[in-house]
Amino acid sequence: MLTTTTRIYDLLETTGLFEAKNLTAILADARENGLSIRDAVLKGSSVKEEEFLTKLAETMSLSFQRLKDIQIEPEILEKLPTKAIFQYNVVPLTEENNYLNVATSNPFTPGLVDALHLAAECRIRLVLCPDEDISAASKKFYGVGAETLDRMMQDDRIDLEDEESLLKQDLSELDQEASVVKFVNQIIWEAYKDRATDIHIEPMEMNLRIRYRVDGVLHEAPMPPQLKRFQSSVISRIKVMANMDIAEKRLPQDGRISVRIRGAEIDVRVSTMPTVYGESVSLRLLMRGGGLVTMKDLGLSEHDSSMLKKMITRPHGILLVTGPTGSGKSTSLYAWLHTINSVDKRIMSAEDPIEYEMPGVNQVQMRPEIGLSFASTLRTFLRQDPDVIMVGEIRDKETAEISIRAALTGHLVFSTIHTNDSASTITRLLDMGIEPFLVASSVEGIVAQRLVRGLCKTCRQPVEMDEAFLREHSFPIERLATEGPIYEAVGCDECRGNGYKGRTGIFELLPVTDEIRPLIIAHASASEIKQRAVAEHGMKNLREDGWDKVLAGTTTIDEILRVTEEDELEEE
Repeated sequence: MLTTTTRIYDLLETTGLFEAKNLTAILADARENGLSIRDAVLKGSSVKEEEFLTKLAETMSLSFQRLKDIQIEPEILEKLPTKAIFQYNVVPLTEENNYLNVATSNPFTPGLVDALHLAAECRIRLVLCPDEDISAASKKFYGVGAETLDRMMQDDRIDLEDEESLLKQDLSELDQEASVVKFVNQIIWEAYKDRATDIHIEPMEMNLRIRYRVDGVLHEAPMPPQLKRFQSSVISRIKVMANMDIAEKRLPQDGRISVRIRGAEIDVRVSTMPTVYGESVSLRLLMRGGGLVTMKDLGLSEHDSSMLKKMITRPHGILLVTGPTGSGKSTSLYAWLHTINSVDKRIMSAEDPIEYEMPGVNQVQMRPEIGLSFASTLRTFLRQDPDVIMVGEIRDKETAEISIRAALTGHLVFSTIHTNDSASTITRLLDMGIEPFLVASSVEGIVAQRLVRGLCKTCRQPVEMDEAFLREHSFPIERLATEGPIYEAVGCDECRGNGYKGRTGIFELLPVTDEIRPLIIAHASASEIKQRAVAEHGMKNLREDGWDKVLAGTTTIDEILRVTEEDELEEE
């Protein structure tokens, strides 16, 4: 042991990165706390991992390599068993002159070369590489949870040619239970690390596809090819966690899972749907009790924010948020409630589901199966002496009428509705059968919104755009001289190569004022109402607000065009 420690001390000293006193403390920490040399170095000094491994590679006459965008031949990947890959945190790269080059972030792992030599049955040459590169490469080439599935394959001892064995399949799957549990946990853990809001598990004919929705865009997660074989076990495990009927595979089901990750409480809404090749499962991840967005965080312009704050502090009236599913409507409502939530206000909300728990707000979960609907809950609210009422969504005439009655009797009502833009919301209410004079007298403002991905501030780069392209999409070219430049997404380690990190909103705020109300009573079209709002109040449509975000360097032109495409087609 002394000889080994002395040799490691000499190697680290030769790098020139450490003082003798600091080096002694690092090795003592590794020995006393059971840390690897790499972890002890990164913990006990200010040296960065890449700098440390680069110098160490020179000292040990090894090569240093980053694995970004690397391609590895399938036959090389098969040189080492999956168990060895994840046990030693290594990745085989290439084979040269009867040597297998293997990437590692910790060459001091006891017996590493010998263990890999026995597993690969050939000579090993180590290549030093940052730990995050190895993790990304192992996930990319072997798939999420590959080690767990490998163990499940070894436990699966069913003889497909033995009829008696087939009858005992359920008993055999019991041996795999712990591995299935671990695999499902890994799926949720990876989603949490990637900041995913949804997980989709989709059975295909030849494989089981798993996709994560990150910042509103779906990304397919790399999965081991043998995953399809355990489709039933994985889906059954999720149904057990969500208290669903695992025997019912013909009808859709809904459930909920509560999990804790690194101290964070997460609610997972689960929905199953029978498809041709098995049950498709969707999981929505919701952070409980944390991550509440404030008005400042929404991304409103100063003009719209000032106007909206006046609206949400009025004593009565209806404020509506509109947009497609996943456009952040509920987040905006919570931000409004958070702004006005105080001891002197009684706030009640009817939600389906309750996405965030807010202290001081009386939140009610809708349960239509027992008659607890939006309409029935709203009637009860009016007998509970509320000051502010939030309705998760206005879906029908009955809910709309009760909301309007509440607004006309001195209550402030917040709700959402599904339309393409703010002016179309008025048309939608009239189509539901609401009288025009009721809409005109109760609705105070309508906010249309979309979510766009925010640029990664670490890697974004200025880009020159074709002037004809900008004019074609009505971009305010004249503002470039004073407010530019336009940025494009690039991709780096910070944003996991996407070029985007986080999301922000683009908004269209329509105040229902004395100039707008006569148009509503006269059954004016949505376009007429929008034109009057632009002329009288300087209202910006979604795309124009998006251009402001582009000029501020917050997002890209591609993102604005992606989420406002429908508006553009309507205008044409």
